[in-house]
Amino acid sequence: MYDTIIVGGGSAGSVMAHRLSAKGANKILLCEAGQDTPPGNEPPEIRDSYSGKAYFDPRFNWTELKVTTQVVSHNNPQADYPPLRKYEQARVLGGGSSINGQLANRGAPTDYDEWEARGAKGWGWKDVLPYFRKVERDLDFDGPFHGKDGRIPVRRIPRQHWTRHSLAVAEALERAGYPFLPDQNGEFVDGYFPITHSNQAEQRVSAAMGYLDRETRARANLTILTNTHVKALLFEGTRCIGVKALVDGREQEFRGNEMILSCGAIHSPAHLLRAGIGPVGQLKDLGIPAIMGLEGVGQRLMDHPSISLSSFVRAGARMNEHTRRHIQVGLRYSSGLSGVPDGDMFVAVLSKSAWHAVGEQIASLLTFVNKTYSETGQVKLASRDPLKEPTVQFNLLSDRRDLDRLMSGFRMTAALQMSASLSAVTDKPFPASYSDRVRKIGVVNARNKVLTTIAAALMDGPAALRSYMIDHFVVEGFTFDQVMGDDEALEAFVRKATIGVWHASCSCRMGRPDDPMAVVDTRGRVKGIQGLRVVDASIFPVVPCANTNFPTLMAAEKIAEAMG
Repeated sequence: MYDTIIVGGGSAGSVMAHRLSAKGANKILLCEAGQDTPPGNEPPEIRDSYSGKAYFDPRFNWTELKVTTQVVSHNNPQADYPPLRKYEQARVLGGGSSINGQLANRGAPTDYDEWEARGAKGWGWKDVLPYFRKVERDLDFDGPFHGKDGRIPVRRIPRQHWTRHSLAVAEALERAGYPFLPDQNGEFVDGYFPITHSNQAEQRVSAAMGYLDRETRARANLTILTNTHVKALLFEGTRCIGVKALVDGREQEFRGNEMILSCGAIHSPAHLLRAGIGPVGQLKDLGIPAIMGLEGVGQRLMDHPSISLSSFVRAGARMNEHTRRHIQVGLRYSSGLSGVPDGDMFVAVLSKSAWHAVGEQIASLLTFVNKTYSETGQVKLASRDPLKEPTVQFNLLSDRRDLDRLMSGFRMTAALQMSASLSAVTDKPFPASYSDRVRKIGVVNARNKVLTTIAAALMDGPAALRSYMIDHFVVEGFTFDQVMGDDEALEAFVRKATIGVWHASCSCRMGRPDDPMAVVDTRGRVKGIQGLRVVDASIFPVVPCANTNFPTLMAAEKIAEAMG
């Protein structure tokens, strides 16, 4: 019998396990479906400062998960269903923080004031800042915005270590009038900056590394079970009393006073739906008896819509010996769209696009809508089978403002790309698509290594051969000249190629007791259910203007403290 059973050992689960087990009287069980990352013996792909290998490694992902990103037409059932895309969600201790790009940002103060306005009382900017500070140990800055004692170190790549490609982008941004911000996580204003990342001594520090270290694991009251796939929540009436799990393939049951779902914005709502908590109509269609009708479960799923402009990087401007961090520079800017807050757009500058030889030659300007208004996505069960993935529809461009800003963002990055400084170090720009073909060549194996080594040697050859290679083997559907010369072509490209940036959130939102779409209260407790909480990015009232890892860590710290 446990005091608390945590389902999911990702970022939030790692925080909750560490904080709740700090009190010796609490008996805590942490269940993670993926593999362990033992202190000092983490897989080298995870420890690596460059995230491209861990991200594509099937050992660390839910390999069967596929989603739609284009808008699904519910008014026109005859319309073609959008193509399914793989969507990498971590299946490893530390969750997304073990495979993500390690970007450590918080969002805009206005984000959290909107959280409060949407019913998350006590989650305004002044309320959450102390918990952001509690998470981090900033190795570069001090002061009112920064933490110095947290379990996750953060730092920035100094300008003298940037690639020549990153320096060329910085020069183009300065000429375009954007100021340099030494500290991305200081005052939230427009400008370009060295990306803040959760990394120390050129090595990733995941939530598992920071919160489930040797000392924490030595606690007698904490049990960590990896390779443990929770199949079902167990109930007596409306009280959650335990979980049923496959532990190394064998079915077991565990009982507890309280369960915490920390499975992310796709799998947490799926657990609730399988248990009979969710929209009554959906449950009835699947023959699932309703324990509690909550219309918001799985609804209003969000992510940040993104688009990419890529180019060939000349030898000498590529990655250097100083760092394996391929995302060194970022830009926060304002679209100027009426009624939209400042700092609503973000550009990440990637000096390398993949682990392989061709990836070393391709740089990207990845633009995403930081303040998105598309919130009609949903997670639904495809089956009652707990081993089957849910149906996931992101509907990323369901709000026209997001489409318009991605189109203008693409034009803006194109102007940067054509600047003198970037033209000097790059060649052959093209609108990039993160397609299944790109994914397949991104899988880490010997065949892809050989193929890309041959292709890269040809691309480093004559310009005519490089142009032929990019046109026939890299570009898919649209050329740079097409989308720059024809607004309809640009819109078609953006609609087809827009993807999320793996910031799934908001599918079990916090809100007021009288809000019919709220799933949990401000402490993560599921409405109408006893002994069950959700603590992960699914409880965000709206996705903040940030990579979601640090807001998730913050939320877990805040709820853990509220639980005592």
